[in-house]
Amino acid sequence: MTTNDFIAIASRNDVKSGKTTWQTPSNIALVKYWGKRDPQLPENPSISFTLNNCHTNTSLSFVKKEEQDDAFCFKIIFEGEEKPSFQPKIQKFFERIVSYVPFIKDYNFVISSENSFPHSSGIASSASGMSAISMCLMQLEKQLNPTISEEYFYKKASFLARLGSGSACRSVKGELVVWGEHSEIEGSSDLFGVPFSSTVAPIFKNYQDTVLLVDKGEKQVSSTVGHDLMHGHPFAKNRFAQAYDNISKMKTILEKGAISEFVALVESEALTLHAMMMTSQPYFILMKPKTLEIIQEIWNYREENNSNICFTLDAGANVHVLYPISEKETVQEFIANELAGFCQNGHYIHDEVGFGAKEL
Repeated sequence: MTTNDFIAIASRNDVKSGKTTWQTPSNIALVKYWGKRDPQLPENPSISFTLNNCHTNTSLSFVKKEEQDDAFCFKIIFEGEEKPSFQPKIQKFFERIVSYVPFIKDYNFVISSENSFPHSSGIASSASGMSAISMCLMQLEKQLNPTISEEYFYKKASFLARLGSGSACRSVKGELVVWGEHSEIEGSSDLFGVPFSSTVAPIFKNYQDTVLLVDKGEKQVSSTVGHDLMHGHPFAKNRFAQAYDNISKMKTILEKGAISEFVALVESEALTLHAMMMTSQPYFILMKPKTLEIIQEIWNYREENNSNICFTLDAGANVHVLYPISEKETVQEFIANELAGFCQNGHYIHDEVGFGAKEL
């Protein structure tokens, strides 16, 4: 598909007002994307687990304007409070998508959202937030044009979400989603995320992810800034090639249930992501001392208990602890007894692989 395929056709219905509510999850990349080109296209493909409990609920209320103009009219309410500080990001998002959903100029919107996890703390809040808005906008497009297919609905929702936040395109579907063109992934595209189409071994079904909240505060360096620093990065070309090869390796791992190889590749990808940050110009570090202590504790536990526990990281200090459901009881006991003390206020979130966006 090309970008032209996502331009909305003329409306068939005249929808005066309404409201739609969607819940969309965060996701955690196993093979990371770091570096993008305009407009919000990835320099390398990535694959992620869609999560279940870390999600955003967003309601979009809309009333048709009495007099038409070219302005975007919207108000944002986040967790019960109006948030003018969020306006610029949504304004920019609307500017990027208006050629594909021109009807957004016809309405006054109220966007009301709440997260099940702390905002801007490295749990991909922009991914779940932007995908939720995109699902709501597609629900409005569906009301305007009821003939659009379900396949088109979800692909375009992912396409729109990408223009708000790159990783948001991986939060529309589940359980595993690939974003970025790759010769071995059927239907893969830089324009939207696609469900991983190959067979997945049983051990990777119902996979568990406990998010250790080391730092709930705003990140010191935004992901957008970090991505931009890959332009001219001395290791960028090799990193993009490595990630492409790692998608091939991960495909085989998932098909064969090769969990020891999974552990090694996932952890290597996490550390490579942060290595890119530490070797950019300017360089920066998002991990905290407690992040490193947690990693060492996980390594010790894995060796001492012959466990398949592993970690991954997003662009932040928090640690995602990944483990098969067969180890759920013992690993969660280890987390409660040994790792919770490294978390801010002892806070962590038990999560698991989920199935993507759902209408509420």
